[in-house]
Amino acid sequence: MSLKNKVVVITGGSSGMGEATAKLAVKKGAKVVIGARKETDLKKVVESTKSKNILYRVTDVTKIDQVKELINLAVTKFGQLDILYNNAGIMPQGNLIKAKTDSWQKMLNINVMGVLNGIAIALPIMKKQGHGLIMATDSVAGHVLYPGSAVYNGTKFAVRAIMEGLRQEEHANGIKTGIISPGAVRTNLFSTVDDDEIKNTYENANKEKNGSLSAEDVAQSAVFMMEQPENVDINEILVRPTGQAV
Repeated sequence: MSLKNKVVVITGGSSGMGEATAKLAVKKGAKVVIGARKETDLKKVVESTKSKNILYRVTDVTKIDQVKELINLAVTKFGQLDILYNNAGIMPQGNLIKAKTDSWQKMLNINVMGVLNGIAIALPIMKKQGHGLIMATDSVAGHVLYPGSAVYNGTKFAVRAIMEGLRQEEHANGIKTGIISPGAVRTNLFSTVDDDEIKNTYENANKEKNGSLSAEDVAQSAVFMMEQPENVDINEILVRPTGQAV
């Protein structure tokens, strides 16, 4: 399926993997609407494409009314909703004994409820159309467990379960689903790691040869999923840097 004239909504679209995916989708002819919390960053992404086929809306994915405004902008301006990519996420870390309950709640709100809010708004539109693809950024952390990351792992395991449940419930209605599960990626996601020891470990790993992916590497996988023909539904893509062991 060509992305030409397809309408794509991307949350977390102001930086990192969301930004890279938005730019690649526009380059391939898609009409893209991006959402994130920082308007200045959203404007920079839109201006950098030099395209009339990309719009933005300031969006906090934990607020369903703002998610609705984002998706409605795409439908109003471009006439339909072909793809929703729930990409927004954060990654606070730390052993459970540290009891970072505020960080835990924020992760649950963004990583899990943010995805559910997107599904809640997009699904009725796509069912009425008779087609659509709903995607989410998961993580290798949604497939394997490791110390210091139990809550983040939990949110990403939850996204896997939610997206598989969505597939089983809606595949007969023409709705496709997929998750992109990257390993270590050089993005500002690491800035949300609030444990210095763990953050240093990640940063050191990034310095190793083939120790991390670029945002553009992950965007290639996301757009590959988007470009599949109507009868092909790629449900999971795990993409690791070759130097990553976990």
